[in-house]
Amino acid sequence: MAFKQFERTSLELSMGIVLSCLCASVTYADTLAPANPATVDACVALASNADRLACYDSVFKPAALPVVQAAVVPEPVKKIDQPVVQPTTLKEKVVDTVSNIKVIGKAPTLEPTTSLLDQRWELSEKSKLGVWNIRAYQPVYLLPVFWTSDKNEFPSSPNPNNTVTDAQNLKSTESKFQISLKTKAWENIFGNNGDLWVGYTQSSRWQTFNAEESRPFRETNYEPEASLMFRTNYELLGLDGRLLGVTLNHQSNGRSDPLSRSWNRVIFNVGLERGNFALMLRPWIRLEEDSKDDNNPDMEDYIGRGDLTAFYKWKQNDFSLMLRHSLKGGDDSHGAVQFDWAFPISGKLRGHFQLFNGYGESLIDYNHRATYAGLGVSLLNWY
Repeated sequence: MAFKQFERTSLELSMGIVLSCLCASVTYADTLAPANPATVDACVALASNADRLACYDSVFKPAALPVVQAAVVPEPVKKIDQPVVQPTTLKEKVVDTVSNIKVIGKAPTLEPTTSLLDQRWELSEKSKLGVWNIRAYQPVYLLPVFWTSDKNEFPSSPNPNNTVTDAQNLKSTESKFQISLKTKAWENIFGNNGDLWVGYTQSSRWQTFNAEESRPFRETNYEPEASLMFRTNYELLGLDGRLLGVTLNHQSNGRSDPLSRSWNRVIFNVGLERGNFALMLRPWIRLEEDSKDDNNPDMEDYIGRGDLTAFYKWKQNDFSLMLRHSLKGGDDSHGAVQFDWAFPISGKLRGHFQLFNGYGESLIDYNHRATYAGLGVSLLNWY
């Protein structure tokens, strides 16, 4: 009986020792096992179902795929309209107005290679040649033969100090020549528009066939001027408006009384063209002088208050027709017409024919009507 009790006690003691060892082994294994087993064998050794399942998940769960971010598509760049800056100062307003002179419909694009007025005044930006370049202005010619239908032997004027009482013994045939040059003194005064030109024209009538009077120069007219020219762009009556300008003009013959003649005027310029045809309209206002010093107080009633000149190029021929009038009726209705033709002769040699009828072929003849015809050579043309 005592033996059985001892045997039972030993058995219980042995089982307690075995259980203690198992618990210690499990605890030790749990201590040694990594938190994240790297192999299947490590997972099998785990006693806990939950731990083993977690181990399998850690082994067989695929690595997290890298997160691919969608490409960032930049938003289209929005075009920011520049605000239109309105001119505020007087100068800015003048520049804006002058640089954009467009009225009565827009004309075709200005072509420097074909525009007659552009060739003459450098209107487009492509034609600008800078300042102080000497070029022809009005035609330059020499007419060895220049004949008149009525010699003015007694030049007169309402001013008694400018009336000739002695005959000058003139010949009906003489020679005439003209020199005319201009240059640009200031370019693009208002923005990209507005050029200041200065010009000089001199025309002489020379009594080359009057040996009795020692072949004197009968009359020479000197004409300096300054012009402010602007480019325009409009269409009127089938013509393209290309030019608008104003000119301060002085003209005199540089002689003493009673043969002295002179005047000053402000000339307005309007230029239109189409193809080989150009038209210049020039109304003017005379600057009045003291009546005592005025050599020719009725100048406008004979020379006129404006002129209109048409130009036409045909092959190698240049034609021009000038018309002017006093713009008055009755006894004060006076005017003149002049026709010029420059034509080819041989190579660069060109001829020049001129025909004039009316009042004012020269200053000394401003109130004398006659017909004049001349023939010679053209040295420089209008264009």
